[in-house]
Amino acid sequence: MSAIADITVFDGAATPVSHTLKAISVTRDKGKVIAEYREALTGVPVYAQPRATLTIERLKSGVFATTAEAVVPVMESISGQNAAGYTAAPKVAYEVKYRFTGFNHERSSITDRRLGRQILVNLLGNISTSVAAATAGPLPELFDNLIAPT
Repeated sequence: MSAIADITVFDGAATPVSHTLKAISVTRDKGKVIAEYREALTGVPVYAQPRATLTIERLKSGVFATTAEAVVPVMESISGQNAAGYTAAPKVAYEVKYRFTGFNHERSSITDRRLGRQILVNLLGNISTSVAAATAGPLPELFDNLIAPT
């Protein structure tokens, strides 16, 4: 199994910025494995930091459910102070959340799962040329190999 490790990922800004999601925890509950990651930004409350979760679970039907989720909190804009000079602490206004879930039969092969994942990745990226599928890293291992971080 893969050892849980930090994940570095670029965002979709006009000038992409690198984000390092720190490995926070791995929990196991009745056959379900959940790996949690969070960016460790100084000066930003924990609840306001981007985070990701990877999950794998074998359903009663024998189908493997694998999920990757990314959450980006968006902070309120602070405007001014009151008559006493107090400025409220910023809060999370809302969150942007994306989730990708694969449902794969226990008889599916790594190749089957990789083909399906790569088709969706190419659709999401509007890729219409030949692109080699990523085969290493925590998400390809989760979705293709059915291996969760430990």
